[in-house]
Amino acid sequence: MANMRFKAIETAHNRTAISVTPPSDKVADYYGSYTFSDDVMKTLLTPEAYYKVSNAIKSGSRIDREIADEVAAAMKSWATSKGATHYTHWFQPLTGGTAEKHDAFFDVTPQGKAIEKFKGSALVQQEPDASSFPSGGLRATFEARGYTGWDPSSPAFLMDNGAGGKTLCIPSVFISYTGEALDYKTPILRALHMLDKAATAVMYYFDRNVEKVTATLGPEQEYFLVDKALYYARPDLMMAGRTVFGHSPAKGQQLEDHYFGSIPPRVNAFMVDFEYEAWKLGIPVRTRHNEVAPGQFECAPTFEELNLAIDHNALLMDLMNKVAEKHHFKVLFHEKPFAGINGSGKHNNWSMMTDTGVNLLAPSSKPKETLRFLTFLMNTVKAVHDHADLLRASIASAGNEYRLGANEAPPAIVSIFLGDELIRLLETLENRGEIQLEKGDNVFYKLGITRTPPLMRDNTDRNRTSPFAFTGNKFEYRAVGGSANSASPMIILNTIVANQLQEFKKELEVRLETGEKKELAIVDILKDYYRHSKRILFQGNGYSEEWIQEAANRGLTNIASTPIALAKYIEPSAIAVLEKMGVLTEREVHARYEIELENYIKKVQIESRVIGDLALNHVVSTTIKYQFQLAQTAKALVELELIDEAQPLKELIKEVSQRVSIIKQAVDDMTEARKKANNTEDIAERAILYGSEVKDYFDKIRYEVDKLELLIDDEDWPLVKYREMLFVK
Repeated sequence: MANMRFKAIETAHNRTAISVTPPSDKVADYYGSYTFSDDVMKTLLTPEAYYKVSNAIKSGSRIDREIADEVAAAMKSWATSKGATHYTHWFQPLTGGTAEKHDAFFDVTPQGKAIEKFKGSALVQQEPDASSFPSGGLRATFEARGYTGWDPSSPAFLMDNGAGGKTLCIPSVFISYTGEALDYKTPILRALHMLDKAATAVMYYFDRNVEKVTATLGPEQEYFLVDKALYYARPDLMMAGRTVFGHSPAKGQQLEDHYFGSIPPRVNAFMVDFEYEAWKLGIPVRTRHNEVAPGQFECAPTFEELNLAIDHNALLMDLMNKVAEKHHFKVLFHEKPFAGINGSGKHNNWSMMTDTGVNLLAPSSKPKETLRFLTFLMNTVKAVHDHADLLRASIASAGNEYRLGANEAPPAIVSIFLGDELIRLLETLENRGEIQLEKGDNVFYKLGITRTPPLMRDNTDRNRTSPFAFTGNKFEYRAVGGSANSASPMIILNTIVANQLQEFKKELEVRLETGEKKELAIVDILKDYYRHSKRILFQGNGYSEEWIQEAANRGLTNIASTPIALAKYIEPSAIAVLEKMGVLTEREVHARYEIELENYIKKVQIESRVIGDLALNHVVSTTIKYQFQLAQTAKALVELELIDEAQPLKELIKEVSQRVSIIKQAVDDMTEARKKANNTEDIAERAILYGSEVKDYFDKIRYEVDKLELLIDDEDWPLVKYREMLFVK
């Protein structure tokens, strides 16, 4: 094994950057060239068909069969002209990844001849076998039917299969035979529809020209890169996506010299290559840089409509994996692939935009616009306050359990950062008491809104320790894990904000019916919201021990355990809001809860097995061989009557023996704990047992193994070390 390690290191050392050639000197020449974009549709469809498809995208109306046939013909013509041979409904099942089943653009006649074929029925719907996708009990195991349905609001695109040609990918929803959602896209589309209705209704009080409100998203993707040879020399990375053993190197991230530093040539070539491919697909990736941890990097896009942004992030992750192979890298999206250094998040930057081009979370120096801004800001704050546990559940996973509260990651406590200037403004509003208006009075002056600083967004520094932070003209949900599908937290966030906006509108209407002035009524409601929600607002260091105690005093929950966090999905209040808003039925919520628990159990189970395998078959076996060498040397020294000289070796042998004994016993105990968990029928109890009794042995075994890494001769150690994985580029 040691030979394998050194061979992998040598292979990695000898690699050089691969030359990458852009498709054109100007990005504009090829940006979106692999997407069935609005411009392409306008060119290939009749005006009537184009109008109906555009209207369906904007309003969510249905597309009739005749129009679907025309769109299908245009899609096939466009796709085949660019080398596509197959098509697929591209969807996002509850596995956390993407799925596709490729069908050829032809059929065979009874006479045995091939004819080109792609009808509207094939565009609108497919029936992939759903039997192997998680359903959480929404269907029986022996029932195979599941249906994918075209989502016209997300453009179809071409996926380059390398030597195998191209495939037309049609973004789709995925539902069961009985119509329940088996994917992420279906509920996110429902949530976005409800947010649009609720926010547009509230905007009636500020601007009656607004007919649509769209949620926007910009997910920042953090990731690690490891040379492919080193990756395959680490079974834990291959099986679990993270290193279960590994002593911290002398130099990690403490010098902070990697952050924003010069990008290594091989890494830069990889970044350039996947950006070229992303731009062809219309993914607006604009930012790339080194992250804080060695071997860690980030890419970030321009803001997009939320549904499209989620599709693009899922596609980008898939694309990065494919391009990495070409550059002899492996991409690690796991939230904590290496102990002792930063983990990876996917910061979800979220806002709301009107069809008139107004960002509803952008501050303004104009009094009326400031009131509108405060309305949407405080409704968001109250929504997060009232459903903090549900929002926490939406980012709970086996990987994120290692990250939350660790280096650079926000704690498991859901809190909101607004910044000093906004807090001062809200405090002023709260403390002004009753305001009497005389005829001719300036209502905004009396409310104190005319003094709002024009550069409010820049008046306070950002707080990177906050899990949900206002960052100028958007909220950044920083607690989302690097491997997560952003749809999971965005389903919840958009649902609870839509629900809160509906409640706000009801309260406002009641006040207006009594003859109360609109501006005073709005401010009065917002003051109540601030008093009700202010305990969740925190401007300090979220990493500090003091905050944990203060949060407890405030009554905020601190749910570190994934199984406990996931249980918040099935709280009556959570089910009530999801059902009320038509986003998920109670049956669908329970199904997702069960799926997430199963996923957690399986991942911890895999890690446990990997730990046992590596500990016994790699570490202990190597240690015993090394121990024998030490014993032979000590024996020889004693025979030469060098008793004192042999003593340090005897002590080393004793220490090694003790550590091996602890490892062996801990692995045996962990295996028994796993058996106990597996024999527990209740899935929630089983998940808790895996998260406590099984997982409790992980650090205990790791501690002993990492100590042995420092004792065993470097030539004999079988696993690629941290210093080799993190710094060899």
